[in-house]
Amino acid sequence: MAYVAARGGERAIEQAERLYREPLGEIDAKRVAGIRQSLPWLLDRVMGEASLYDPDMAALALAQAGGDLYEAVLLLRAWRSTQPRLGIATPVTQETLFTHRRISAAFKDIPGGQILGPTLDHAHRLLATSVLQGESLAPVPVEPASQPAPARQPSLAAWQRVEGLVANVLRAEVAPEDIPDITRQPLLFPATRAHALQSLARADTGGVLALGYAAMRGYGNAHPTVNELRLAEAEVMVRHPSGISFSAGRVRVSQAEVTTKGKGGQLDLGFAATFGWNEVKVIAAATLDLNAAAAPKGSPVEEEFVLYHTEPVEASGFCIHFKLPHYVTFQSALDALRDAKAEVWEEADSQTETVPA
Repeated sequence: MAYVAARGGERAIEQAERLYREPLGEIDAKRVAGIRQSLPWLLDRVMGEASLYDPDMAALALAQAGGDLYEAVLLLRAWRSTQPRLGIATPVTQETLFTHRRISAAFKDIPGGQILGPTLDHAHRLLATSVLQGESLAPVPVEPASQPAPARQPSLAAWQRVEGLVANVLRAEVAPEDIPDITRQPLLFPATRAHALQSLARADTGGVLALGYAAMRGYGNAHPTVNELRLAEAEVMVRHPSGISFSAGRVRVSQAEVTTKGKGGQLDLGFAATFGWNEVKVIAAATLDLNAAAAPKGSPVEEEFVLYHTEPVEASGFCIHFKLPHYVTFQSALDALRDAKAEVWEEADSQTETVPA
């Protein structure tokens, strides 16, 4: 929808778009490659919220949007919708993940051990102002470990089930092709488990963080502890029509389990996973998953409230639409306001006329 009443008509609209794109300059393959190399964490966020793992396309979307995340996600989702579905990959399990980072705040000694991996958790946040004076900032080479950790790590939740710490929930096996797809099917409530987790996977990072933080501060019904956090690469295994399974490559994924004391002397778990490495998002999303089951109606952690209001494209689109012409509805509101004022004045006049001199 465009400004149908914009002065100058189509030419004005065309020039407005040119004014938006002019500061961005020329976009070429070299610029896109530079964005991919220099902004990997931002690309991960865009790919996660767009439900499409393609670093080149995500970098192009960011370049074309001038860094506007909502516009970049919209561009990537729109492009994704034009692509055919070639196949369905084999489900990924925790034990098969090529793990770069795996920590637990709930248990010090976990099967497989803790792996610090890539993080700024313990680093000083100092702005390298010397770069603006002509110096360069180069990463210090990583020293090889004396004993590298195994690339694949066991599931902590599986160990907890064996120990009787969490309920051993048995779910019926679902064929990959029968798993519902939130990118092709509308979200209905009460949402299925698959739809809820998919919605959280591509939810707006900032929105999930705000609601997850609210839950952590006491507006939810469960305070979380990080049971397990992983940054990993998942092997995309697909089956050729001949029947042979092969790897189509790896994608970066994040996953988090958070826990709290539940009923019956066991722990309740909340879970979230997404494309790319985005620790803040999966911890907050897992917190919301943990809180959803017992959330009272109308609370900020209720499933319907969370899933509706953390959808980035729909939310940003609804906000943006307020800029479009609302002349008729607003004029109607003004007419109602004028009518109400006129009635007040008429009533005041009638009362003045009936007062004896």
